Amino acid sequence: MTSTAQPTVPEGRKAQPDHLGHVIFITAAAAMGGFLFGYDSSVINGAVEAIRTRYDVGSAVLAQVIAIALIGCAIGAATAGRIADRIGRIRVMQIAAVLFTISAVGSALPFALWDLAMWRVLGGIAIGMASVIGPAYIAEVSPPAYRGRLGSFQQAAIVVGIAISQLVNWGILNLANGEQRGKIAGLEAWQWMLGVMVVPAILYGLLSFAIPESPRFLISAGRLDRAKEVLSEVEGRTVDLDARVSEIQDAMRREHKSTFKDLLGGKGGFLPIVWVGIGLSVFQQLVGINVAFYYSSTLWQSVGINPESSFFYSFTTSIINIIGTVIAMIFVDRIGRRPLALIGSAGMAVALALEAWAFSAKTAAGTLPSTEGTVALIAAHGFVLFFALSWGVVVWVFLGEMFPNKIRAAALGVAASAQWIANWAITASFPSLSDWNLSGTYVIYMVFALLSIPFVLKYVKETKGKALEEMG
Repeated sequence: MTSTAQPTVPEGRKAQPDHLGHVIFITAAAAMGGFLFGYDSSVINGAVEAIRTRYDVGSAVLAQVIAIALIGCAIGAATAGRIADRIGRIRVMQIAAVLFTISAVGSALPFALWDLAMWRVLGGIAIGMASVIGPAYIAEVSPPAYRGRLGSFQQAAIVVGIAISQLVNWGILNLANGEQRGKIAGLEAWQWMLGVMVVPAILYGLLSFAIPESPRFLISAGRLDRAKEVLSEVEGRTVDLDARVSEIQDAMRREHKSTFKDLLGGKGGFLPIVWVGIGLSVFQQLVGINVAFYYSSTLWQSVGINPESSFFYSFTTSIINIIGTVIAMIFVDRIGRRPLALIGSAGMAVALALEAWAFSAKTAAGTLPSTEGTVALIAAHGFVLFFALSWGVVVWVFLGEMFPNKIRAAALGVAASAQWIANWAITASFPSLSDWNLSGTYVIYMVFALLSIPFVLKYVKETKGKALEEMG
């Protein structure tokens, strides 16, 4: 007798939410942390030269003030996973919102350089927490069929935050008649640039009260009825909720609270999968992407472009960043994470090579010839485009998906910490490197873009379409 039974498909994989709009709202609210991440990370771009002149500091000291926030990012990223496992994902979002708010007010009203640095560290801790809790929460509330696209909301929010920060900076600069230290209502323009972040910070805190806790955390806390309600909201009312809870419980029974010790094993110290996550995070930063967002105004001014135009180019770069991110969101679940990463690596390498060539023509007067200047601008925008449509999105998606359940929180924290440390190394070194040889600096970034290609081909596995319980 021929069987008519169909292959069993886990409920969580075939589920379609009844109200996709509601799932998108939940995801977007969680990704507001990503918006603040992008905003706080890049808003300093508009204040760099003003801080240099206000406090009369050289490139090395200035770089440390800019980069010191990234130490806070590493601390926040390293601790957020553990805290989230103890008190829940929503509470961590609320803590981050409070830290963002305090940092914005303090950075706008510093007494001296040292406390400006302190407020930036505090904001960095908030960014680090948001960098971990956003992808983790979104992965846990997203139906598998939509997880790639919903996971990319985090990066979309980051790039929108970057763009809005540059637009706000440009608007404030114009209000101050093109002077970064021009006065507006008693404060210098750069102070307003840093202080405006208080608005989205408060909004993030308010939104955190409007979204549900992660079903996986609720199950771990024994709140099964509430977990079923949330699963029904995000995966569909036709799903067998008891079966889904059992599936998650079975996965959780095979694991324990992830700790740093769980990540250890093998000849290299960490488990191989942890090293892959660290590699993805580090390569994402070593191509020099954040130079475009922390120093672009200063960079363009260093090659002869006036402040208002340099601020405008920073904004247009941010728009290209958004376009690239939208492209990635469209294709991340269609062609997969690895192909996008490889396309992006190749495109970035070419763009960085063109930038290196263009900056090699910098004259003794500190300007670029017309042709090289045009190539530099086009290549800079092309570099950001290829980054955004690839590594900008896929790394966050990978980090939210690739680790086995039993080590996910701790491994994500370590990988994100590595990302912030690499970000700090690039950010702190750029002013001195550019003083040494601007063209040579871009050659270094190009080499890292090229090295990322064999890394992805050899070590990174595709995660498209897999349930979280299948990882490992």
